[in-house]
Amino acid sequence: MTDAGRQFWGRANRHLLHYGCDFARFVPARAEGCWLYDAAGTPMLDFTSGQMSSILGHSHPEILARIREAAGTLDHLFSAMISEPVVRLAEQLAAQVPALPKVLLLSTGGEANEAAIKLAKTVTRKWEIVAFTRGYHGVTAGSAAATFKVGRTGVGPLPQGYYAIPAPNAYRPRFPGVDWRRELDDAFEQVDRQCTGNLAAFIAEPILSSGGVIDLPLGYLAALKGHCEARGMLLILDESQTGLGRTGTMFAFERDGVVPDILTLSKTLGAGMALSAVMTSDEIAAAADRNDFFFYTTHVNDPLPAAVGSKVLEIVLRDNLADRAKIAGERLARGLLDLKQRYSAIGDVRGRGLMRGLEFTDSGSQDATAIANAVTTAALELGLAANIVRSGTSGGVMRIAPPLIVKDEEIDQGIALLGRAIGLVVER
Repeated sequence: MTDAGRQFWGRANRHLLHYGCDFARFVPARAEGCWLYDAAGTPMLDFTSGQMSSILGHSHPEILARIREAAGTLDHLFSAMISEPVVRLAEQLAAQVPALPKVLLLSTGGEANEAAIKLAKTVTRKWEIVAFTRGYHGVTAGSAAATFKVGRTGVGPLPQGYYAIPAPNAYRPRFPGVDWRRELDDAFEQVDRQCTGNLAAFIAEPILSSGGVIDLPLGYLAALKGHCEARGMLLILDESQTGLGRTGTMFAFERDGVVPDILTLSKTLGAGMALSAVMTSDEIAAAADRNDFFFYTTHVNDPLPAAVGSKVLEIVLRDNLADRAKIAGERLARGLLDLKQRYSAIGDVRGRGLMRGLEFTDSGSQDATAIANAVTTAALELGLAANIVRSGTSGGVMRIAPPLIVKDEEIDQGIALLGRAIGLVVER
């Protein structure tokens, strides 16, 4: 490490509070397209899209132009003031999901899920929430209580009335020989026995990303919505990472033909800008008005991020990036499956579009989590950023999610780097 590097990390370690992960040793100084560069110009291929957000890559010229334009006109307003960029983005989103024409714009995914949970409670006049044991929905009070895979220790009691059921896992079935329909039915039977009869909503990711890239099987969302309707619950779908084309359709739920009662978006909507959205139906919005729904924040419906989100959506549609994600995702999957053929430590490849999971198995004296962490470190040293968080919370699964603008040759280069990293950690 250079003297400048030692000085940088000395400053960082003195002043930065850790928040759940080890800091990556690569220090970006600039970024462009699918690439990050440190101060010396060393390149790093970004297969995480920032924090799973930068679907248009880094420093997209049209996004930069929109930021400059918006910052020079309207940036932040009193929260009761509504501007043209906000209405425009709401109209664009409603056009994509006509059944959910009412839109609330916020800053982060956790905040959007917090608002969605509060909306469901306000509308149903009930207070119990169900989620998946491996789902991740945020770190604020309500969204954290619906997150069962990490972050529940050392903080005392979380909000009450939250229940969890296992997500179906075709590669590692919870009960071999029991199909996902029976597992889902049994899980709701257990929820019925535990709850107080005040079930307000179920919140789910269509693909459980940080939970191990668990793709809900076709038909699952329809069955899940059926269980919700039978109990007077609302279905909240968290498409923070799967929205805006990443899975090969504009929204992941489109594959299943199931529209949620409440949809939350973030990450991909701002393509790196702090922007999120809650979408719902006219009927639910009317009930929310009658029941005095309240979620008044400092940055609700801010014009600058809304202007950026409007341009992001415009580019995704204009450039057919959902179709591109499907085609590029097939190339990525083929490359990962080729690695699986080469290395016995790779147990499964799964996912949709440009959201893929590579699950390792125990190999020799190394367990799957240790292998995934070591491969992540080796890949970073070789110039590939993939699954940078090495906290073990994904159970030996590497998440791979390049920007939607990734080129074929960049996919091939990423696969080659990943293959070299795996080869440094495990034997064939």
